[in-house]
Amino acid sequence: MAGVQGSELAIAVSNAGGLGSIPCAMLSPEQIRLELSAIRARTNQPYNVNFFCHTPPEPDAARETVWRAALSRYYEEFGIDASAISQGPGRAPFGSEAADLLVEFKAPVVSFHFGLPSASLMARVKASGSIILASATTVEEALWLEAHGADAVIAQGFEAGGHRGMFLSEDLTTQVGTFALLPQIVKAVKLPVIAAGGIADAKGVAAALSLGAIAVQIGTSYLICPEATTHAVHRAALKSEAARHTALTNLFSGRPARSIVNRLMRELGPMSDIAPAFPLATSAIAPLRAKAESRGDGGFSPLWSGQNASGCVELAAAELTRRLAGV
Repeated sequence: MAGVQGSELAIAVSNAGGLGSIPCAMLSPEQIRLELSAIRARTNQPYNVNFFCHTPPEPDAARETVWRAALSRYYEEFGIDASAISQGPGRAPFGSEAADLLVEFKAPVVSFHFGLPSASLMARVKASGSIILASATTVEEALWLEAHGADAVIAQGFEAGGHRGMFLSEDLTTQVGTFALLPQIVKAVKLPVIAAGGIADAKGVAAALSLGAIAVQIGTSYLICPEATTHAVHRAALKSEAARHTALTNLFSGRPARSIVNRLMRELGPMSDIAPAFPLATSAIAPLRAKAESRGDGGFSPLWSGQNASGCVELAAAELTRRLAGV
């Protein structure tokens, strides 16, 4: 949900009885502080703070050159000077500054994507009383998370929108659907398991609970709530028939993530061997995205969505939360 929500959505969900979450992968420490302060000021309910745990890659100038060459025709089309595009990581992994903030705010729940942080950082977070959740896309990843200190496992099915949480393998053939993955993980680990991916209504929630989940994690259905900050072109795509066609793509960040299929994905991918390693692919795409979105065009935007966007409704997040809970 990084880039499509702030504290407003998290507060609304928590106050409605759900576990609101704030994505921090694209926030600076000061931005995280502001968001956590806003949450603390407007709810006394539990909330979750989410981080990425990737290892930043070494910049590869040769690969970046090849990547920008592949994008050159689009730069020309939009009148963009490629030489003026700066390079940058775009997303920061969890580190000591973020840990300091979690200790200061005593965040009730902290979740991680792409594995877990170092043992020393984990110890600091746990010492502050936070419950730690982490995503697993395979049984092997769930067992690894259990062995390395997670308090609960999020079983992320293949249907889920956004980045795959896979961290023990890059083999996409290991990825399976939510309702195939969930009971296998429930059977394999002793930890509570949360289901994620393709769940869009109360019936889906009930189905996940019947298979052993203690809760569900839902993202796509909240993307067009008024509290979300989802861009207009992204909202339009989610409400259109285009949302029925999603695919995993590494073009926007360098790592597999599920998006509504758009022009860039059709013409260059959706998966490309030349895209720089995560998260370095982002910087070369950013000016194309900005220019296209200014014209109402989502052809170069990461239109994150799960395979089931049927739950997307322009409804207040609190009401949506109650509907999903069946109340």
